[in-house]
Amino acid sequence: MAELQEVQITEEKPLLPGQTPETAKTHSVETPYGSVTFTVYGTPKPKRPAILTYHDVGLNYKSCFQPLFQFGDMQEIIQNFVRVHVDAPGMEEGAPVFPLGYQYPSLDQLADMIPCILQYLNFSTIIGVGVGAGAYILSRYALNHPDTVEGLVLINIDPNAKGWMDWAAHKLTGLTSSIPEMILGHLFSQEELSGNSELIQKYRNIITHAPNLDNIELYWNSYNNRRDLNLERGGDITLKCPVMLVVGDQAPHEDAVVECNSKLDPTQTSFLKMADSGGQPQLTQPGKLTEAFKYFLQGMGYMASSCMTRLSRSRTASLTSAASIDGNRSRSRTLSQSSESGALSSGPPGHTMEVSC
Repeated sequence: MAELQEVQITEEKPLLPGQTPETAKTHSVETPYGSVTFTVYGTPKPKRPAILTYHDVGLNYKSCFQPLFQFGDMQEIIQNFVRVHVDAPGMEEGAPVFPLGYQYPSLDQLADMIPCILQYLNFSTIIGVGVGAGAYILSRYALNHPDTVEGLVLINIDPNAKGWMDWAAHKLTGLTSSIPEMILGHLFSQEELSGNSELIQKYRNIITHAPNLDNIELYWNSYNNRRDLNLERGGDITLKCPVMLVVGDQAPHEDAVVECNSKLDPTQTSFLKMADSGGQPQLTQPGKLTEAFKYFLQGMGYMASSCMTRLSRSRTASLTSAASIDGNRSRSRTLSQSSESGALSSGPPGHTMEVSC
């Protein structure tokens, strides 16, 4: 596998006491569908998978995941796992604009690039963390290579191909809206866009003035031309690893994630609906998502002695009680985080746990 590029970067971020700066190495490798760039943080840990991330349309790995992985409580996780952040072709910083007529890979082909990355790094298994289009890509990869995926965190996943009504709406929107505005409508809720917070202004500026906007449009088109994953609960086509589905309350993809949850094995799937998080929970609620990710990893047998966050300490007794009822930490439950509810309940598969956050 030919290496095209390798640069060493020291990531600037607030450090915890006794913590040293992380060193990142960026690589590009050739695949049957073109070159792909990815950045590796940390060193491989014995008998532990790599955490591999894949970003959504309009973003790259930094703009999609930095607020989450730079969050203070996340540092305990990243010290225990090597991380691989994949940039979709043409989305990496400084990427040249593809020539006119360039055939951008389909989402299925983007998924087929991942084995080349793992082969190059000599990594055997991963825990995937994907948002939107990235969640679809990691799911497709997991369906094709189930033995190499130990777990998936899927944020805002839509496993379905666009139907005729979706296509009609998309075409009509395209007549009156620019590509950046359509992508912003994919990333954030209408309430968020109307509120025009600092976060929205920041990402509107990033996307609208992106020097690789033509490349972004190609990725956007591939996402809109995705095939149906054809997931079926109890069928031959399903995700065989533990899965944590995440979506914000009132987010653009809430219905799609709920439908995806109905198609997966309830004993392997957790569903986390996050209140007050909007369309991008990893940007707006990194603390809540970090805590949920820790519990997810602990359920997989990793980080058993993990330190509890302030939030988890405040409800240790309740969670311990719920876990004892739940037996072997079955992921057959649905998690719903609400800032208004103070009740914590546990029950049979599919029951909703209301957690005060």
